[in-house]
Amino acid sequence: MHAAETIKVLAFYAFTKVEDPQKMIKEHKSFLESLTGKGRIYISEEGINAQCSVPAEHLEAYTSYVLKNFYTADIKIHTHRAHPFARLIVKYRKQLVAMDQIVDTTKQGVHLESKEWEKMILERDENTIIIDTRNDYEWEVGHFDGALLPKLNKFREFPAYAEDLKKDYDAEKTKVMMYCTGGIRCELYSALMIKLGFKNVYQLKGGVIRYGLENGNRAWQGKLFVFDDRMVIPISEDKAEPIAECKFCQKPADSYYNCANMDCNDLILACPECIERQKGCCCSDCLENGRVRPFSLATVTTPFRKLSHEDKQNLSKKEPVSA
Repeated sequence: MHAAETIKVLAFYAFTKVEDPQKMIKEHKSFLESLTGKGRIYISEEGINAQCSVPAEHLEAYTSYVLKNFYTADIKIHTHRAHPFARLIVKYRKQLVAMDQIVDTTKQGVHLESKEWEKMILERDENTIIIDTRNDYEWEVGHFDGALLPKLNKFREFPAYAEDLKKDYDAEKTKVMMYCTGGIRCELYSALMIKLGFKNVYQLKGGVIRYGLENGNRAWQGKLFVFDDRMVIPISEDKAEPIAECKFCQKPADSYYNCANMDCNDLILACPECIERQKGCCCSDCLENGRVRPFSLATVTTPFRKLSHEDKQNLSKKEPVSA
């Protein structure tokens, strides 16, 4: 097998009752470790939310294990050249999606398959809105054509945004289409919209990941932000032009970098030329002050990791990096 095709990246979730989350956490972590898997997996009494990766030869064993314990899981799979996660984390998280509200997940929006979703987009009228439920740094590099793009920076900010929508749209008449990366946020957000009084709510089953795997990017613009080392990926094999701009020169760009200054570490959307010139920093202040990590575009293939205490101390002793 070619080296570039040895790792399978999985995204899945399932809302199903887990009697003993701590026991499941230990079992799941042990099994995934035996397959040399990596990733971030959260388990609670309400289910599981996972993004992880395994060598291709272990894919069948792992998917069988997942479906045995979480039979409703809709597993989306991509191929990548290496593990896009630094390590394996399997732990308890009370809220699988941090929303700080209790909603009735038995009352969700209508789940639309990829083709149904695309058809509804093409046939939508003035009483139909499409809501991108993701954070602003996510939709900046890619989104569905015509979607509302809320300026949110955290998942838990969506309820306030949803309340404001009621001021602008008739909850009785408006058809609300919602989507997110893999589908899990919409499971809760669509229930919230119904709780707020919206009568016609629809959600993209399997999220953008499933849509890209099944439909390509016909109704999609740009690329997809993901919470792993890949950061920004095409949703399919179709050609995808950048829709965002470089922070520095405003030329088309769709690559994110973490600021090389450890005391900042903000995401930077930049073109290769500018980020190289900035030595990986988001501004001159970050470049000239604080603990700045060495940056080289030729060697940076993953986001900056948290440095060890010793490395931080060594950087602190160095002279500020000159521009």
